[in-house]
Amino acid sequence: MSKGKTVAVPAVIAVLAVASGGWLLQRNVGLGANLYVQVRVLEEVVNRIERHFVDEVDVEQLYDAALEGVVQSLNDPNSALLQAPDWEDMQIRTSGEYGGVGLEVASRDGFVTVLAPVPGTPGYRAGLRPGDRIVEVEGESVVGWTTDQVAQLLRGEPGTSVRMGVRRHAVDHLIPYEITRAVIQLSAVPFALLFEGGVGYVPIEIFNGTTSSEVSAKVDSLVGDGMESLILDLRRNRGGLLLEGVGLSDMFLDAGSSIVEVRGRTSAVEHYRAGTDQEYPGMPVVVLVDYRSASASEIFAGALQDHDRALLIGAPTFGKGSVQSLFPVSAGRVLKLTTARWFTPSGRSIQKEPREQLLTTENGVITRRGEAVQYPDLVDRPRFNSAGGRVLYGGGGIVPDLWVLQDTLTVLEDEAVRKIIAVENQFLQAMHTWAVRYRQEHPGLEPGFVITDQDLAGFHALLVEREVEMTLENLRQARRTVEYLLGSEVALQAWEDRGRFVRYAALDTQLQRAIELLLAARNPEDLFRLAGLPSEGSPQVGGGLGGRDGSPR
Repeated sequence: MSKGKTVAVPAVIAVLAVASGGWLLQRNVGLGANLYVQVRVLEEVVNRIERHFVDEVDVEQLYDAALEGVVQSLNDPNSALLQAPDWEDMQIRTSGEYGGVGLEVASRDGFVTVLAPVPGTPGYRAGLRPGDRIVEVEGESVVGWTTDQVAQLLRGEPGTSVRMGVRRHAVDHLIPYEITRAVIQLSAVPFALLFEGGVGYVPIEIFNGTTSSEVSAKVDSLVGDGMESLILDLRRNRGGLLLEGVGLSDMFLDAGSSIVEVRGRTSAVEHYRAGTDQEYPGMPVVVLVDYRSASASEIFAGALQDHDRALLIGAPTFGKGSVQSLFPVSAGRVLKLTTARWFTPSGRSIQKEPREQLLTTENGVITRRGEAVQYPDLVDRPRFNSAGGRVLYGGGGIVPDLWVLQDTLTVLEDEAVRKIIAVENQFLQAMHTWAVRYRQEHPGLEPGFVITDQDLAGFHALLVEREVEMTLENLRQARRTVEYLLGSEVALQAWEDRGRFVRYAALDTQLQRAIELLLAARNPEDLFRLAGLPSEGSPQVGGGLGGRDGSPR
């Protein structure tokens, strides 16, 4: 997570790269004795390589490799030397806006392809569709270009125009577009809705510069529609700005309540507290979390859990309890460096160590959605107490109050899905292409569409066409997962995030457990009592609702 929007500029930055085994460069020179000697040694080595190495070398790449080696030697996955395009992407994600046409693009089959136009943007209004291949920009072919290279051409000053040439499935000719760029707002909250019984639902995708204001607006709107309880969904939320995590926590905690404490090696301890009384006192709140909830997501979830303000349901979070600062360096690059660790109000560090122990499909259980889950190992985990005396756990991510497992697979299904995971990238690219064609072949598509045997066979034919090693029988054995993945992609392209969510809400056991509890809870105390939490505060395992369906309206 980035520590706010401001960056510090160091007075002197010097680097030294050490290759495996070290470098023996000059006799009787101690490499640690003098900073300037170290810099000179690096320059001498690069010069020798440039002049005398048997093959021609790119000097710029050598220095880049040396710099990256310095950062990698920290053995910290959250520290990195960002090139100018990567830095620009990070600024866009954290600020929530940029100048451009409003297209989400990615490389598909060697072409920069539109995954989705952002609703309400120039690209959306111009009629660009998922699956469109961008093959020309300003009359120049961009076939074979990287996504970053094309994105750089599409972004620009609002009010300026850009000409594009697009290839579309089942259209023989090149489709020309001239689109006027505008300020593109990236929403942190794609939608919000109200379930029957007054249960509100707000998904939060990222903690960027507008997250707390977007959530506040959505919640206020739901309250006006009769909301009595609230679900905040942080699943898949990778985090973002620390100050936005603090700002969102402030909305649900009383003035003066501790939110997070940041401790660095060379700076004073920073305490963040709620500045105003909470906006929705007495409202029962559930926060949904999973393995991909990280960083600022964990700050928010941890603060509300420590203060007994929300019930956490789902699976243990990622475990990123560190803070990164941004330092501009030469050539438009930026050093993203871990400079501190953060702690919840009860004093918990949720940092997962070692970082190599990441959840994968190899060490976890696979769900119907093709995702890995793993029951939390609480042995030897440090214990802390919430404001109400409940026992909470530090280290290894935040352990939810109720660990609810999504629908898992049979032995045969598990085996079949693992074969799909082995060719994941090829499978996903084919899935996107298949969904584009499916939509075009079904212009009157309804949300309740069904993936048929014929659809499955057609998708398999596409896999064969792309030389993906996958049998039709394997797809049939993994049918529940394949149907979910194909249907989810079609629904996303047809009706965006809200439509996809509504289609699968009844199958989401974590969501349904939250709805069940909130329908019965009159206040936060009721919520914890109904969850059946034992006095020692250990996480409980809760299943689905036995067929109860919370239908959105």
